Amino acid sequence: MSRASRRRASTEDDDAGTPAGTSTGTSTGDGGRRPRAKVQKSSGPRWDDRVAALGASRVPVVAWFVLVAAGLAALVCAMVPVGPGWLGDAGSVVVASAYSWALAARTGGRPVVFGTLAAVLGVVVVLTDQDALRTGAAVLTCAVAAVLGVMTTVPAVTFLRAARECVIAVLVAAVGALATIGFEPTITVTRFEYATFGLALVGAFAVVHRLGAGLHGLGRRGLLIVVVGGVLLAVTLLYAELLRRYGTTELVTSLLDAVRWSRDNLGAFPRPIESVLGIPALAYGCHMRARRRQGWWVCAFGAAATSAVANSLANPAIARTESVLSVCYGLVVGLVLGFVLIRLDLFLTGGSSRRGRNAPAAGGRRSRVAEEATALRPEPARGKPLL
Repeated sequence: MSRASRRRASTEDDDAGTPAGTSTGTSTGDGGRRPRAKVQKSSGPRWDDRVAALGASRVPVVAWFVLVAAGLAALVCAMVPVGPGWLGDAGSVVVASAYSWALAARTGGRPVVFGTLAAVLGVVVVLTDQDALRTGAAVLTCAVAAVLGVMTTVPAVTFLRAARECVIAVLVAAVGALATIGFEPTITVTRFEYATFGLALVGAFAVVHRLGAGLHGLGRRGLLIVVVGGVLLAVTLLYAELLRRYGTTELVTSLLDAVRWSRDNLGAFPRPIESVLGIPALAYGCHMRARRRQGWWVCAFGAAATSAVANSLANPAIARTESVLSVCYGLVVGLVLGFVLIRLDLFLTGGSSRRGRNAPAAGGRRSRVAEEATALRPEPARGKPLL
């Protein structure tokens, strides 16, 4: 074998013993060296990943609370009044934008889009200073606050937790009430109340239709609850009109005397739609949501209470102190009725616990504890999207 043949055979043996894809550093046929594989450096986190991580943190929630607190402070200063005259407009725009953001985020929408849109529209309303635009902004702010008050609630295993959820919903709507009058709308009180109530109720039922898996998710019990709630709603709305048209003079006089006595001695009279329908439905619905998804349909009627709170300051003939007392009295009366509804429901159904049904001699408290231990239906936390 010649020297060239031995050199060529040695090169082929070396190449055969080298793993595939490994740079040998030997000369190529054209006299150059084989290029070494370049190691691609890992880039940092992408922009969309950073945005997603920021959204999953507590920063948006903290920023939202700061915005609402700043808007609330501006509205309070405008009511006192303290500071420049534009504080009321600024506070209303900030609260309306923050509430629109929160409602979109809670219902699985696009918070950036709706929050920005609300801010832009609010600024346009303030700059143009047209009565029609200010009134429209006040109506929408009131409706958004009422729906958000219902959507911020979470399931309640016990009545005390249900009462806490009602208080939170009322507080959310109360801030919306300040933002509503901050736009200084030009209104007819009755029309304004009916408009805000109707929009809030439609918005609440539209969201609940998605959360409650549509009408087919109602079941017999849920359908009965919706029918009863609708009847109560109709009776509550038509109550004053029916009394005015068909009530006897003695009956109307006695009812008006009761209202006057309450206003003279207690400082206010509770609003019927809040105390008879809204708060009981919200308390009972939160309690039911811990056990059954149909509780959302009951909570939708809670918009009757939150809308009444959100438009409670719109009547200039009623003092602010009386409006606040009326809301508080309605909350107390509504919670009493809600407690009766919850206890009646547990009594009729016997609770969802087999132990509670088969051991009546153990006492009501033990049965309730056993029933509450089985109420474990999960829902997203208060600051998380429901959808």
